Amino acid sequence: MTDQDQALARQKVKAPTIFDVAKQAGVSIKTVSRVVNAEINVRASTREKVLAAINELQYRPNTAARVLSGKRFYVIGLIYENPNEFSYVQKVLNGALKACEAGGYTLLLLPLTLPNPDLIQDVRRFVSQSRLDGVVLPAPIGDFTSIQRLLTDLDIPFARIAPRMPLADELSIHCNDEQASFDVTQFLIDQGHQQLGFIKGDPIHAATAHRFEGYLRALKANAIEYHREYVQDGQFSFESGRSATRALLDLRSPPSAIIASNDDMAAGTIFEARERGLRIPEDLSVVGFDDTPIASRIWPPLTTVRQPIVEMAEALTGLLIQKLRGESVDLAERAFACHVVTRASTGPRRVN
Repeated sequence: MTDQDQALARQKVKAPTIFDVAKQAGVSIKTVSRVVNAEINVRASTREKVLAAINELQYRPNTAARVLSGKRFYVIGLIYENPNEFSYVQKVLNGALKACEAGGYTLLLLPLTLPNPDLIQDVRRFVSQSRLDGVVLPAPIGDFTSIQRLLTDLDIPFARIAPRMPLADELSIHCNDEQASFDVTQFLIDQGHQQLGFIKGDPIHAATAHRFEGYLRALKANAIEYHREYVQDGQFSFESGRSATRALLDLRSPPSAIIASNDDMAAGTIFEARERGLRIPEDLSVVGFDDTPIASRIWPPLTTVRQPIVEMAEALTGLLIQKLRGESVDLAERAFACHVVTRASTGPRRVN
């Protein structure tokens, strides 16, 4: 092989740079840096373009230069599912970033699309090339035992948000979804509603089962008979909320109130009901979960369950940093309280 051929070969295997990412995404280098460091002052559409370019080019920030320069440098990774609705992930990012900034750590991101046949290879590459000290795993990524095994084998400490089955010797944190669902169902029952529709979320999320269990417990506590036709499956998306609501409202005896397992599906419920000429809440009360921005922006504003997601992510990341520093950390699972936020989408059951 000639010297020219060798040079060409080296060029072919040259690792992509931040300049390549900026060119691919059509943005400035500074914007790429902001996305990589999880800064919040980046538009969602721009962030998505940059993340797509990072994934396509398999770009990983070169932290070695900063390490060799003598600066103190620690890195925590956040591995998350890249959902259609970004507000939950954005809150997790905000909380984790606050803790990293306070602790002198850099936060690096790995968004994953599920299902993903290359899941473990992608995570292994991210961990090794980014020189991570620890990893934060929101749901549902944290429930993948293959990822847990990989991080354990690589001796990378990790912390999980809302795990399905918390482990005795790990850092984890969650909101009491079952109790929150009980509370919001009881709220509707107290307003006179007996025929209560329920829209489940994506079964891959542990919260889906917990929220359904709270609904069932509230029915039982109030001696209300459970009707299978009042329960519909959803996928945490606006369209799945519309579809589930369509089935509920087509029943011979439709519910007077519908509980959707997240705000996007609840927005779909309100849209479908209004398309049929129903008044909210006079003809149908609607509640959601998570108190995402859409809850206060739709009309009427949505009664929902507020989770302290930012605070949960910040607290958990802070505990992980303490563990990485060798400080004493209480490894017990922590539960955060949720509460019902009452808005105009709910009201007393109308008596015909």
